[in-house]
Amino acid sequence: MDILKQRIIQELVPGRQITLAHIIANPDPMLYESLSMQHATQSAIGILTITPPETAIIIADIAIKSAGVQVVSVDRVSGSLIITGTVSAVESAVHAILEYVGSTLGFEICNLTKT
Repeated sequence: MDILKQRIIQELVPGRQITLAHIIANPDPMLYESLSMQHATQSAIGILTITPPETAIIIADIAIKSAGVQVVSVDRVSGSLIITGTVSAVESAVHAILEYVGSTLGFEICNLTKT
């Protein structure tokens, strides 16, 4: 029996979109340690990815201005943003980001997920 092998090629075609918007409520302290955030005492982590990646700078600014969150990491090369704060502050910041990017910039946005 001949087995056909399939070759799958994956490409990233940058669009104007938020591909991940996730909130981790009450993360285990080991997660903070793994992320080199040993001194963090907040109760939530927000993670977003966006293309084009330079837009991460804009969403970091929105997060800071819209809620009492701290930026842990903003990567303009990969298009990722990690924020921390209280659950309500992180949720408020992520909602503000999704609203601005979706309505003002006309980006496609994903659903907000939460664990």
